[in-house]
Amino acid sequence: MPTRIRQAQPQDAATITRIANSLIRDTLFTFTTQERSPEDIAARLRDATAPFLLAEIDGRVVGFATYGPFRSGPGYRHTQEHSIQLTQAAQGRGLGRALMQRLEDVARQNGVHVLVAGISGANPRAVAFHAAIGFTQSGHMAQVGHKWGQWLDLILMQKQL
Repeated sequence: MPTRIRQAQPQDAATITRIANSLIRDTLFTFTTQERSPEDIAARLRDATAPFLLAEIDGRVVGFATYGPFRSGPGYRHTQEHSIQLTQAAQGRGLGRALMQRLEDVARQNGVHVLVAGISGANPRAVAFHAAIGFTQSGHMAQVGHKWGQWLDLILMQKQL
């Protein structure tokens, strides 16, 4: 089963949208409740300032990783918050690790010093994954997210590159 990591293109927007929206619709892993549109994703992909990497198995996109500003203001320009999402079928195959390694390489090339992960307390597997690839917990914010009538904790993890 050949796997590949590549830069996303605007024509990948519909596939990325399906992956992102399944997490929005079906999990507490993101506090977001508003689904994305392919047009929104395509616009983001045309923005050359942020990498957007895809993982493929046999030519089929099964996940993505990207990063963007952690906070506004020039003092934070070397710190970025990342997002990584894989389909259920792609998990446990090393693709998340491969995506993050490539994303970290790109981030270093772009002068990023710290990557931050904001993880839902309802997603302990993501906390374990990030710990396994060298992130450390730097914060725990109780009940700052709200989705489906539940208060959710936010776990902050970071990695110096």
